[in-house]
Amino acid sequence: MSQGTVENRRARLKRPAKRSLQRSTRTRRDRREPPGVGATARAGLLHSLRAEWIRLRTMRATLYVVVATLVAGAGLASLNGSSAGDEYAAMPAADRFTFDPLAISLKGVILAQLTLALLGGLAITSEYGSRTIVSTLTAVPRRGRVLTAKAVVLTAIALPTGMLTTFGGFLSGRAALDSSGAPYVALGDPGTWRAVLGGGLFLTLAALLGLAAGVLIRSTTATVTTLFATTLIVPALAPALPGPLASWAAKFWPPSAGGQIVTGYRDPGLLDPWPGLAVMAGCVVVLLVAAFLTFRRRDA
Repeated sequence: MSQGTVENRRARLKRPAKRSLQRSTRTRRDRREPPGVGATARAGLLHSLRAEWIRLRTMRATLYVVVATLVAGAGLASLNGSSAGDEYAAMPAADRFTFDPLAISLKGVILAQLTLALLGGLAITSEYGSRTIVSTLTAVPRRGRVLTAKAVVLTAIALPTGMLTTFGGFLSGRAALDSSGAPYVALGDPGTWRAVLGGGLFLTLAALLGLAAGVLIRSTTATVTTLFATTLIVPALAPALPGPLASWAAKFWPPSAGGQIVTGYRDPGLLDPWPGLAVMAGCVVVLLVAAFLTFRRRDA
């Protein structure tokens, strides 16, 4: 028998042992690491951001809310500007002194804050309603990462939407005031850019407020009701409250305080624009922290 034949036989005898060793190693590795654990462990913040962006972008309500926000900003500003302009000629001198064309042009912010807050709430309550929150938390067990991704993606949508809403509302309101012969402000006037840009920040904070409310409440219906009462009903009913409570609500209630950022006339009984926006921001931060603690401890 030749030397080459002997070596070939030895090689064939060693191959099964090598395959057996590979199967044994693979089996031990599978026992240590169940299927999917490695993929989940490697799912970082970028993966969560990408997944949340796809989910929120493809959600039908997102497009509806963005369009409704833009239309509300421009439509209400135009209607309010025309109405206020027609009334300006018959106003007494005292009312003309407090006439605020900047606030009139940005009147649509009142309704836009509600629509963006609803978008923030739907970013989480829609998952609870469809029970897809279970698969989300299975793929990304770190709940702080999930909530951070939702907040970042929501901000990426709400911030440009808010800026476009305030800018479009300002132009529409200015045109309506001009056509009716009432005073108006231009972009170069003092306080105008502060109101336009600050109004966009205010609307972004409203969206994050809705996200925090959605995490805490989890029900879409209850979240919508709560946001409606918080942003519209309480500020509207504040003057009817008892004296000290009415003054406190008008000055420190977060949506009312934050809304001062879009005004031009300075009421001595209310907060200035940036301190008022800071009150709104502080409230949102507190609610987001409470939402994070609740989200981390509560079952899906």
